Formats: sequence, structure tokens, C-alpha cells
Amino acid sequence: MIKIIFPVRCFSCGKVIGHLWEEFQRRVKNGELAGKVLDSLGVERFCCRQIFLSHVELIDEVMQFEV
Repeated sequence: MIKIIFPVRCFSCGKVIGHLWEEFQRRVKNGELAGKVLDSLGVERFCCRQIFLSHVELIDEVMQFEV
């Protein structure tokens, strides 16, 4: 079963960011500040950072309607 739908690349600049999502999510859930985590992962551009900070996981809600 698919757990997340997170973009592989930044929509604006095209930088590959998809591989960083699980690490970001894990560290934020453990109490680290999101900005500090993004800095340590090397996500510097505002366009990439906004994808991480604004992503909402809706896949579990959408999967209810799977045929």
C-alpha cells in the first residue's frame, strides 16, 4: 500500500527532494524544529522548503474511496 504522495522534484527549480521526506518527517515528529531539519538536510531554496512545510498527507483519506 502506498503511504505517501510527496513530489520527487521541486515544482519550481527541479531539485530532487523526494528522498528527504521520510527523514524530515521522522525528525520533526521527534521534536526537532522544521527549519533546523531542513537546514541540516541541505534544503536551502524557499521553493523547496515550502513544499516540505506545506505538504499534507491525504493519501489515507483518499484510499477510503478506492474501488
